[in-house]
Amino acid sequence: MPDSVREALKRQHIETPSWGYGNSGTRFKTFPAPGAARNILEKIEDAAEVHRLTGIAPSIALHIPWDKVEDWSKLKSFAEERGIKIGAINPNVFQDEEYKLGSIAHPDPKIRERAIQHVLDCVGIMTVTGSRDLSLWFADGTNYAGQDDFRERKHRVREGLEAIYQQLPENARMLVEYKLFEPGFYYTDLPDWGTAFAHCVALGPKAQVLVDLGHHPQTTNIENIVAFLLDEGKLGGFHFNARRYADDDLIVGTTNPLELFCIYFELVSAENSPDFTASACAKNVAYMIDQSHNIEPKVEAMVQSVINCQEAYAKALLVDREALHAAQHKGDVLEAHRILMDGFYTDVRPLLREVREEMKVPANPVEAHRKSGYQERIAKERGKQKDGGFSA
Repeated sequence: MPDSVREALKRQHIETPSWGYGNSGTRFKTFPAPGAARNILEKIEDAAEVHRLTGIAPSIALHIPWDKVEDWSKLKSFAEERGIKIGAINPNVFQDEEYKLGSIAHPDPKIRERAIQHVLDCVGIMTVTGSRDLSLWFADGTNYAGQDDFRERKHRVREGLEAIYQQLPENARMLVEYKLFEPGFYYTDLPDWGTAFAHCVALGPKAQVLVDLGHHPQTTNIENIVAFLLDEGKLGGFHFNARRYADDDLIVGTTNPLELFCIYFELVSAENSPDFTASACAKNVAYMIDQSHNIEPKVEAMVQSVINCQEAYAKALLVDREALHAAQHKGDVLEAHRILMDGFYTDVRPLLREVREEMKVPANPVEAHRKSGYQERIAKERGKQKDGGFSA
């Protein structure tokens, strides 16, 4: 096994989300879980446990105001003492009553100003925590034809994003997410990657697109979107999850592992490309989990998510890219397909066990977690909440 593959696997970085450790649910029901994190301190402790078990999950994304604290510097120190950094900051501009008709696209300028100010407050949090990425998702949209003017809403969104962009710290980035639908089922202000891309191009180099695997129509070729954005230098990050029909936020790699592998293959190919734009972009992509663990144990689910990303990345690294390139240029359709699929069908679990041992983390993270007693301990200490939700 080439040393370059082992070293690449050791450098892998998967960011876990604070909201994945607390109680959450569907629109029908929240099922409280024993030991689910009740506050940001417990979420950081759980994130630290995932990193201890895997060795490649050293940061945690925050959602504001769900994770709001009085002293951000103190929270940063609390995390660092446990080997965790504060990652992407995610402003929430969809939960309050005022945002019923939208946030930065709202017809009322006062509501738009309120939403922008909240995001700018989050930019201030970034300066204290040392976070690089401002991760933006907006629930803005409409439910009825004629409810609002499309072009006016586009201008409002652009003006809001520009106001935020101008206040970004020097080394920070704005990651603009998109979503096909929900909660606005007639029209969504940021419905697809092309719309997000257009806004990012207009904003400037600090604005890039964030791809959520669950935010596309069925049969969408997400790896092609990834390749296009890499080539344009506009792929900023991922929200890894899996979905069967819509934005289910299931564990990444569970419903369509081939898709996850193909996405990682495009990332590996770009990173090793002689094209400077694509290579530089691939080396700065933020890999983040965005999942809602509704019926499964929170920490174990996160460990499994990280492992699935490890396996997909390892397989992508092992593809014979030279042979694939030659087959592609000869027009040998089936040989090119077979070469790629050889990588997908490779059992990388023995390799990953060896790499983990070299990193001095458990060879089998799930087994180590189950034997550690961590879940039993937090269930006893934290109990089981009567109520759950993202704000927990």
